[in-house]
Amino acid sequence: MRLGRNLRQGLCWRIMAGMGPSKLPEIHERDLVGFKHFKKLLPLLDRLHHDATHRDRAGNRRLHFDQYTALILLYFFNPILTSLRGIQQASTLQKVQRQLRCQRAALGSLSEAARVFDSDLLRGVIGELAGRLELMAHDTRLDQVRGVLTLVDGTLLKALPKLTEAMYQSDHAKAFKLHTHFELLKGVPVRMDLTDANASERQMLSKTLLPDRVYVKDRGYAAFWLFDRIQAAGSSYVCRVRDNSVCQVEQTFELSSDAKLSNVVSDQSVRMNQGKTKLRLVRIRCTPHRKPYKTGRGGPEQGDALWIATNLWDVPAEVIALIYQRRWAIEIFFRFFKHVLGCRHLLRHNRNGIEIQTYMAIIASMLIALWTGRKPTLRTYEMICFYFTGLATEAELTEHIQKLKKQDS
Repeated sequence: MRLGRNLRQGLCWRIMAGMGPSKLPEIHERDLVGFKHFKKLLPLLDRLHHDATHRDRAGNRRLHFDQYTALILLYFFNPILTSLRGIQQASTLQKVQRQLRCQRAALGSLSEAARVFDSDLLRGVIGELAGRLELMAHDTRLDQVRGVLTLVDGTLLKALPKLTEAMYQSDHAKAFKLHTHFELLKGVPVRMDLTDANASERQMLSKTLLPDRVYVKDRGYAAFWLFDRIQAAGSSYVCRVRDNSVCQVEQTFELSSDAKLSNVVSDQSVRMNQGKTKLRLVRIRCTPHRKPYKTGRGGPEQGDALWIATNLWDVPAEVIALIYQRRWAIEIFFRFFKHVLGCRHLLRHNRNGIEIQTYMAIIASMLIALWTGRKPTLRTYEMICFYFTGLATEAELTEHIQKLKKQDS
């Protein structure tokens, strides 16, 4: 049987502490180090301090939004903290109170926090951190693209049966959907919107369009009306369409040797949507994927070529192929988000609480990118966790980061 990440880690700590699996590990101050790295973030969280204070007419509130988010961040970087109760125990330690500028938090206060604090306020923190991130090492051919390469996709967060709102109901799943915008050259998500799992990904994207972006999408987002809205917003798109789409070829462009080496088989100006929509269609050779009989999954089988629609007319065909190939980065992030950061385990089960946890996971990913200059990976996250739990020294963490930078130089 496969154990979840948080459960595996919790059991490991219990074994190390000589405890049985039913007893939670005692958290000591010596288990928690590395707080100086939080100091750069705490000023950004100050803006959250007075949120929901209008409810506290008696002036009795001890746990404020900035303190709550700092404790959530501590949870992400310390494997010994595996639950809301673990966070509550950590808040009783003097070191935590001193470094995170908080008081002892009652379990009831932590539970209430997920309902009363405004999750949308964290979008401003995410935006400011995104502005501080520099572009990471990348294929220089991507520099030919004008606009921010933004990978777009949705992922399901499976939830517990006791959820009573925004639930996706089926015979085998109950879930929320996270609509994610991931900046390729910074290696981090910059936006995640929570909806019920049946919400339309196309409609959600149409509501969140920004100018000067290149939205990279799989064929689930293929819609001519959405292409038009992206263009009207002052952005571009690179989107896979079905390889049985009907198109009228207006012009065929000659392929360069680089395009042929990139498995591009054709580059054409075409009209689709009964001739109403003019776009560029780049076909890329691939290995056909035949679905096993009765897999239960919808959609057509993949043929021997990917059909990529775009309105980037001045970008070489091989770069279009490269852009779509890099779309896989968002799938890798989803795995990191769920399996490494542990976001399959929800601290709270109401919409606002899940949004707070999601936005803090984005902030944690951005902090890793700021500290290391690289996109978050399992190995780097493990080393940072070793440092925050005292198993690795600051010198060892610095050495690890320097090795990463040498790999990029």
